[in-house]
Amino acid sequence: MIDIHCHILPFLDDGASDWDAALAMASDALADGITSVVATPHHANGQYMNPASHTMLAVEELNERLRRAGNPLNVLPGQEVRVYGDLLADLEQGELLTLAGSRYLLLEMPSSRIPRNMEEVCHELIIQGIVPIIAHPERNAEVAAEPAKLQKLTEIGVLGQLTAQSLAGTFGSKLQKLSLELCRMGAVHMIASDAHDSVHRPFGLSEAYRKLEAEMGVEVCDYFRENTQKIVMNEQVFQQHFVKIRTKRQKLFAFFSRKG
Repeated sequence: MIDIHCHILPFLDDGASDWDAALAMASDALADGITSVVATPHHANGQYMNPASHTMLAVEELNERLRRAGNPLNVLPGQEVRVYGDLLADLEQGELLTLAGSRYLLLEMPSSRIPRNMEEVCHELIIQGIVPIIAHPERNAEVAAEPAKLQKLTEIGVLGQLTAQSLAGTFGSKLQKLSLELCRMGAVHMIASDAHDSVHRPFGLSEAYRKLEAEMGVEVCDYFRENTQKIVMNEQVFQQHFVKIRTKRQKLFAFFSRKG
């Protein structure tokens, strides 16, 4: 498995507290079946600033420490970028990192609302060949109140990334129900851990995929899993929508068809 969103780099944000904690997280990732992670420290969220150059140095240092420790986990560079006024200018200046050097940029919205200029910013990014991925939209209050607002963003080419613990039910049944609803709507397209440590915010990707497969079937699960591989390989992620059908035995299944 590939994890496109985690806070494994130490000293940069509220993730790993030091190098030992980062190495412990790397061991946890391997144990969960993860082979590569994209390190995505918070950037420009009002508390943390982690420009591209600082993040790249930290990724290089962690990979070197992993090699010395005999841990084969591959750490790739990225950021979790809060939507802010100078985002487009900073992207042009090389201050922002896409995920693993791809065309995909991980964006974070405030937890309480969708920014008024969200559609405008995303549209401009897409014009420039950058595909926005909205991190953990299920934890945004405005999306929770009206999921169709997230779906509207996907119609212009934006992608959505669920948090593994939301889908697995760790954050409660209400958030799990919303996460599954967003999956069925085709408003989210991948799962990531958003791991911050080994105890309170661990990886847990395998558990989330098991839940998705149980609820929506192996084909849907494979679609989500393959999308993370496509991101780090800089391949196109096709949006899908899911349709429920009933068999003669009245069992529910889900299948997907390509939107474009």
